[in-house]
Amino acid sequence: MSVEAKVIERIRSILEKFDNKYMLNGRIKKSKVIEDLDRYDHNLMEALLSDKLIYDSYTEKLANVEVFKVNQFIEMLEFKKYWEDSYTKYSNKIGLTAGGKFIDESTDVVLDFPFKDTILKAGMNKEDLENSNDADEPFLNEVIAKPEIDELFEPKILVNARRYDNSDRGGYETSSISDDDNLVIKGNNLIALHSLKKRYAGKVKLIFLDPPYNTGADSFEYNDQFSRSAWLTFIKNRVEVAMELLSDDGVLLMQISFHEYPYLRTLVDTILSEDGHDRHIFDMNVLVRHPERALTADKPFNDVMEYTLIYSKNYNYEMPKQIIEKTIDKYIYTVDTKSEPDEIRELGGKEVEIYLPKNVKIQKVEADKSNLHRETVRGSIREKNSSGRYYVANIEPLIDEYPPLTLFKVPGIGDDKLGFRYFELPKKGLKNGAYYQGMPQSSKVTKKPYPNFMDFVKEYNAANKEGIYSFRNGKKPEAIIKKYIDIFTDEEDLVLDFFMGSATTQAVAMKMRRHFIGIEQMDYINTIAVPRLQKVIEGEQGGISKDVNWQGGGSFVYAELMEKNQGYLKDIQRSESIQEMMEVYNRMKENADIDFRLDLEKFEGELNNFNSLGDRRKELIRILDKNQLYYNYGNIDDENVRDLISDNDYKFSKSFYNS
Repeated sequence: MSVEAKVIERIRSILEKFDNKYMLNGRIKKSKVIEDLDRYDHNLMEALLSDKLIYDSYTEKLANVEVFKVNQFIEMLEFKKYWEDSYTKYSNKIGLTAGGKFIDESTDVVLDFPFKDTILKAGMNKEDLENSNDADEPFLNEVIAKPEIDELFEPKILVNARRYDNSDRGGYETSSISDDDNLVIKGNNLIALHSLKKRYAGKVKLIFLDPPYNTGADSFEYNDQFSRSAWLTFIKNRVEVAMELLSDDGVLLMQISFHEYPYLRTLVDTILSEDGHDRHIFDMNVLVRHPERALTADKPFNDVMEYTLIYSKNYNYEMPKQIIEKTIDKYIYTVDTKSEPDEIRELGGKEVEIYLPKNVKIQKVEADKSNLHRETVRGSIREKNSSGRYYVANIEPLIDEYPPLTLFKVPGIGDDKLGFRYFELPKKGLKNGAYYQGMPQSSKVTKKPYPNFMDFVKEYNAANKEGIYSFRNGKKPEAIIKKYIDIFTDEEDLVLDFFMGSATTQAVAMKMRRHFIGIEQMDYINTIAVPRLQKVIEGEQGGISKDVNWQGGGSFVYAELMEKNQGYLKDIQRSESIQEMMEVYNRMKENADIDFRLDLEKFEGELNNFNSLGDRRKELIRILDKNQLYYNYGNIDDENVRDLISDNDYKFSKSFYNS
C-alpha cells in the first residue's frame, strides 16, 4: 500500500471519531476538513498529529520548533496520488500552483474558455449536452495562473485577411488596414480583445454586449449553462479589458435577463468602481414579450423584461438627453383678463397683478404658436423649474387667501417674449396649481431625460425576419441596437460587439454610418455573420433600413487569429472514434505544444484507462498548452513561424500592429 493510501486510511479512522462532523456516508467531507485546518482547529490538529505516520509525514523541525506542514497536508487531500509532478495531480486541478499557492486561492487568475468560447463542444446540441457524462464544466473552461496570462494575452498574428465591399461579393485579399476600416475578427474573444488594445485602446465610443444569459435555454449555438461563479468570472475578464478600449466619453452596455441580472450588476459595480466613484449610469428596463402572452403555463411567472446595464468610462459622464423638436400641438389655450386687476401685490420682489376667477376667461382653442401651454406644477417641476419654484415660494402659500382658479400675472419670467407668465391656483378639491407659458423662443428643440423603460415587444416579435439567420430565442432586433447607437454615438464613432453572433450590431452600425468591430469564434461567422454584412453592403431593406434610408455601400475587413494548438483542439473535438482521436494525439506529440507540467510517460499509462470517447477527448484537450492556441505576433519573424504565413498576411499583421 502506498504512503498516501496508508495516510488516507489513518485520516479516515481519526475523522470517524468526530461522528458526522467530517464524514458523510463513509466519505471524507474534504471541504469541512480543509476549512477547519485553515482555522487551525486545535481538536482536529491534535487528533491528526497524534498519529505517528501523519506526524512523521507532515511535520518538520525548524529552529527547534515542530511545524505542521498544513498546506502540504491539504494538497494531499485534494489529489488522488501524492506525486509532486504527476499527471494525475495536474489533471485533478489544472494549473495547480502559482508561487506555492493553489490557483483558486490566488487573485491573479483568469477563467478562459479556450475550446469554443462559451459554446457547445464538438457540435453538440442541447440534447447531447444533457445526456453526456463528459459535458461537465471543467471541460468548457480552465483556470490559468498569472505567469501564463501574460503570454496568453500577447497580441496574435492575423491571417486570411480579406476586404469586403461592393466591388467583389466574395471579398478579396488585403494587406493593410486603416483607421476608417470596419473590422471583423474570428477567434477567442478574450484573446482577441487583448490583441485590439494597441490599435484601439481609448477609441471605442460604444460597446454593446449580448452575452450568454446563463439560463440553459439559449437556442443559438452558445453554451449558456455554466455555474454562476464560472459565468461571472467569464464576464469579469472580458469587461476589464473592454473598458481599456473605451474612449473617455465612451459607454458599455450589457443586456441580460432576470436570471443573472442582480449578480451581473453587483459584479460590474464592484470592478468598475474606485475610491467611492461609480461608473454606473442607470439600467434600462426593456419590455421584450407581451405581458398577456405566456409561452408556457408551467412557469411561476411570465418573464417579459430584460435589462440593459449602462456604464461609463468617465466618472463624470453626463447622460445624453432626448432632443425633441418643439411643436405647436400643446399650445391650445388663450387667457383673457376682462378688467383691470382686482389687486396688485408684491410677491417675490415682483409687482404681480391678481385677477379673480369671475374676471378671467380661459379657453381651449385650435393649436397655434401664438397660444399658451398649461403646465401643472407638480413633481420635479416644483424644484427644478424656475416657474415652479416661484409658484411654490410665492403663490402656493396664498391658496387659503384667494378663491380657486385665481390668476396671477407675474412680470419678468420666461423666454417666450411675452414678458410675463400667468399662474393659476388649483381647482377646488385639487392641490396642484398651474402656469401658462408661450412658445419658448430660445431654441427650436427641448431636451428631456430618457425614461428607464422601453417597449420593444413588436420589434422582438419580428426579429427572426431580420438578417439571414433565424432562431427562436436570443436574437436582438435591429431597432433596439439603433436606439442605443442613437443615444450614445454620432456618425463615424466606433462601436464594438465581441459577442458578434449573427452580426446585428455590426449591420445596424453600418446602416447608421458608424464604424464597427465584431469578434466571433464560431465557424458560422463565415456562413451567417459575414454574408449578412455583405447583404447590408448590397443594400438589403430589412430591419431599420427604411427608417434610416439605407441604400447600401460601406465595407469591412475580415481577419482571423492564426491558429496553433487551436487546430489540434478542433480535430480532437471533431473526432468520432477513439482510433481517429489517437491519430490526432500522435500528430500532437510530433508538433503540438503540450503543457509543460505534463509527465508524458505517466499520462500515456493512464490514457488507456479512459475507455469512453468523451473521457479521452477531455483528457487530450486538457494537455494542450492553452497559451499556444494562437501564434503570438512577437514571433512573426521567427523562421519557423514566418514560413507558415503568406506574404499578404505578414504585411497585414504588420500594418495592424504598427499603425
